[in-house]
Amino acid sequence: MNLIRKTLTGSRGDRNKTENIKHSLIVKGKAFPWSRIDILNELRYFMFIILGALSASFGLGGFLLPNSFIDGGVMGISLITTELTGISLSLLIVIINLPFLVMGFSSISKQFAIRSLFAIILLALAVHIIPFPSVTDDNLLISVFGGFFLGLGIGLAIRGGSVIDGTEVAAIYFNKHSTLTIGDVILIFNIIIFSFAAVVFSVETALYAILTYFTASKTVDFVVSGIEEYTGVTIISDKSEEIRVSIIENMGRGCTIYKGEKGFAPGGEVLKPVNIIYTLITRLELTKLQTEIDKIDSSAFIIMHSVNDAKGGMIKKRPLK
Repeated sequence: MNLIRKTLTGSRGDRNKTENIKHSLIVKGKAFPWSRIDILNELRYFMFIILGALSASFGLGGFLLPNSFIDGGVMGISLITTELTGISLSLLIVIINLPFLVMGFSSISKQFAIRSLFAIILLALAVHIIPFPSVTDDNLLISVFGGFFLGLGIGLAIRGGSVIDGTEVAAIYFNKHSTLTIGDVILIFNIIIFSFAAVVFSVETALYAILTYFTASKTVDFVVSGIEEYTGVTIISDKSEEIRVSIIENMGRGCTIYKGEKGFAPGGEVLKPVNIIYTLITRLELTKLQTEIDKIDSSAFIIMHSVNDAKGGMIKKRPLK
């Protein structure tokens, strides 16, 4: 079975650096550089993904699909295609999301793409296998609660470092390769979907779809604590230099260092100087940043705030390998 052990290699100075909590996972005699924090966080993320897939599948199977309702984003395209062609929704969820996963691989990370593929396949299987009963035939309730459970699932998947709807991935990709903001891309994407629904089905169907999308969108914002497209993160730690290097080398993001002083001290005592780190990331990278900080200083003081948009710096550059 798997064995966890400390790795103490190199010179005496190297040993002092590794004595904190660095471990290697030994599987069949091969060492993998995964720490205990990495493993625990991965388990937590996959739990979020599983719960997200189940919630989204309930929103689809219990509300939207039985009543021929649609949503915005990639899920809306899948629902419209199902209604027009009769092709299985489970199959379409995977196929239509594949190009967006490729975008996620190139613009975010390989790990993100793998997690998202797992989440999308899990959602497709849940929709196909679980026989959800139709909860209600009231159009307003279908729109509101179908959107709520779908948004809850999308939000939980984001908390797990993945997506089950590729709209945001496409928005981030085009934002990095054009002058359009993330909000612009999502808005254009959904205007096209809702306009098509109004022409092909009816204006009433399109209006209910807008209501479903609005409910899902607000639920996503609630689940991920109101985080918008970008998140500004301020980090105060005695190990600021290690955190700075980790942000640059492991995440490929830039940061700014503010010179400050720790204010928690009695009157007359000399205040201790501290370097304050400020960085800007997308909300899909937030879980990775928290993991990197936890591995260095789990007691670091972290302040996060939403940023509607950003330009320049390393936000639009491809992260380092």
